[in-house]
Amino acid sequence: MSRDIELIVKVQGLDIKAADLRKEISALPEQVARIEKALEIHQRKLDADKAMLAANQKERRQADLEIQAQQQKISKLRDQMLSAKTNEQYRAFQVEIEYCETEIRRHEDRVIELMAASEPLEANVKAAEVALKTEKAEVERQKQEARERTAADQKALEEVLARRKALIAQVSPQLAAAYEKLNKRYKGVVMSDGTKGRCSVCHMEIRPQLAQELRKGDRICTCESCNRILFYNPPTAFDADIGGPMPAGQGGTRVDMS
Repeated sequence: MSRDIELIVKVQGLDIKAADLRKEISALPEQVARIEKALEIHQRKLDADKAMLAANQKERRQADLEIQAQQQKISKLRDQMLSAKTNEQYRAFQVEIEYCETEIRRHEDRVIELMAASEPLEANVKAAEVALKTEKAEVERQKQEARERTAADQKALEEVLARRKALIAQVSPQLAAAYEKLNKRYKGVVMSDGTKGRCSVCHMEIRPQLAQELRKGDRICTCESCNRILFYNPPTAFDADIGGPMPAGQGGTRVDMS
């Protein structure tokens, strides 16, 4: 394998690593948005439970006020009964008092219903407040972790791109141009191992004449099916200073990325 091919294979390894880093960097904000959305849903549920509890308590207070008002009215009516001059007036006061007593019982029944309904609401609110406090702390932890991971990925990406720039500068202009053109097209595997007589990417068989030219290594050979750049070399260990791991499924050549 020529030195140019060795270098461009390593460039591809760096490109794949850079793509993975970019993908993770772009995915982290989406991950944060998802956990914040879940937190927002739980917050809205708590707010709704609090609103229901507040409405329950407000109605109970109003019912208590109505009971007090009716009780005061009964007291006044009984005082007025003492001055009734006829049976008709007396019965009229009694009817009013009976109405007030009916209203008191109605409001008392409603207070009992509201008290029964408030117990699970209060329990739900208390439990939700505790759970939400814990969840908020966890969300903040995950957001901080995402920020740190993004910063680390960004730093790693910058290092990868710097190494790539240094490597591509050492490649012949013709091969570098061919690689960059295909890289824009495929955005992934551009270099294909043709050592076994087949393109390791599309798996099409390489014509004998092309295979012979590939073994010579004196010109750029491309797969006649997928147009990827072919290289010929048995498994080889490259220098670690410009290395990069070959992607899975691309053949025998491996490059150390460490």
